[in-house]
Amino acid sequence: MTKRKTVAVIGGGVSGLAAAKAFDERGHRVLGFERSHDFGGVWELSRSYPDVQTQSPKDLYRFTDLPMPEDYPEWPKGPQVHAYLHAYARKHKLGRLFRLNTNVLSMDRRTDGKPGWTLTLEAAGRTWSEDFDFVAVCTGQFSDKNIISHPGQEAFEAAGGQVLHSSDYTDSSLAQGKHVVVLGGSKSATDLVVNASRNGAKSVTLVYREPVWRVPYFVGGINFKRLLYMRAQEQQFNGWGRSGLAKAVSTAFKPLIWANFRGLETLLKLQLKLKKWDMVPDIPIEKDASCSLPIVTPGLFEGFEAGSIRPVRGTFDHYETGKVVLSTGEAIPCDLAVLAVGWKLGIPYLAKEYRDRLIEPDGQYRVYRLSVNPDLPDMGFVGFNSSFCTVLSAEMIANWLVRYADGQLAHQPTDAEMRVNIDQMLHWRRKERPAAQVYGGLCSAPFHFRHFDELLADMGATRRKRANPLAEQFSYPNADAYGTFLGSTPQYAAS
Repeated sequence: MTKRKTVAVIGGGVSGLAAAKAFDERGHRVLGFERSHDFGGVWELSRSYPDVQTQSPKDLYRFTDLPMPEDYPEWPKGPQVHAYLHAYARKHKLGRLFRLNTNVLSMDRRTDGKPGWTLTLEAAGRTWSEDFDFVAVCTGQFSDKNIISHPGQEAFEAAGGQVLHSSDYTDSSLAQGKHVVVLGGSKSATDLVVNASRNGAKSVTLVYREPVWRVPYFVGGINFKRLLYMRAQEQQFNGWGRSGLAKAVSTAFKPLIWANFRGLETLLKLQLKLKKWDMVPDIPIEKDASCSLPIVTPGLFEGFEAGSIRPVRGTFDHYETGKVVLSTGEAIPCDLAVLAVGWKLGIPYLAKEYRDRLIEPDGQYRVYRLSVNPDLPDMGFVGFNSSFCTVLSAEMIANWLVRYADGQLAHQPTDAEMRVNIDQMLHWRRKERPAAQVYGGLCSAPFHFRHFDELLADMGATRRKRANPLAEQFSYPNADAYGTFLGSTPQYAAS
């Protein structure tokens, strides 16, 4: 019999909703804590920049039991995703489980001798502590802004200039009549330069350090989900723990694999005119593909062509009145500097002695199945398995984690098994596939199918693949199918 636990879920975004539903569904007492006033995480409206939309098509960015509305576009806008997450919360009555406007200040082991953790919480000026049998950390990859500064910023701002993190660019009118300079090469950076160029900016400059491979929504007229999100494509990358046979097959097909990726690169170079803009990456695309692979913002390269957006290689060196000076020495007129430099990955509220056991000196995370660490019992992460189908990834790991917490996995890993696997995965990231080190190694892309296969096998699913072998091999992950696969796992309830 599985004992009912009191479970804390930290975060009310995609991952927090998935975790709350998974633990509540199994009969546990769930208390969720969200520091903002609303659900949604990065999709919460006050944290979203104008015109933000998903990188993944709507049939990939969804939960297994709730399709996005038919009238949503292929790539939904931020407010639509926010509404969808609210619909999911309503469907499963998750609002009753969460306390909004509640911040987690610290997290340490319980002192009463029982398993679990004590959270120190703060809300409305009051601070208190609560004990939990298990904690699901669901703050994901985009919780705390990465704030950077450069010399001269104070004087620049005193003279009327503005410096914003990309998440604070929430009103298109901020760009009107201004010289806008955006630092960064991610999709958020390219989204912002397109937005600024369309909303009355005097000039718009994109400053990026190195060119990266970018994938348009349609590659040669074909939706990229039909080209890149397939088992057949995934199997061409150098995955972890390959058997001798798998390596032999890979070697035999190496010329075809090489030709496949060179063909894709050639198509991208021609379609996007990368040579013209000095934006051809030095790294082969098969070695670079990971969660950091950005999708091309519609209007970006058109803006380059029209001269409304100027791409410049380099980085900020310092500010001067009315301008930013780059590492190359070039001075660019600037009234508004937007820093699209991402987010800090971490768990600042977790006691340092435990963070040190979780995070290696080089920033890599020691986690089994991208979710748990044997040195941190009675806790796990949902949403650390970042991917190109984030919502499905969060739901899959949440269902795995509740079974892990309850000892209900068909293959419940031993302490030794977890440690061996963690070390093997760290070696793979560092030596065999360096691109897998992005986001602290917490990225399952481009190995979605492989990751889901492992989770389903652990959970004892009797169905793990679609009946149609062609669809399974040459089509993208299907959320409805994965709902069926999860339904084939052994069911139970805590009491």
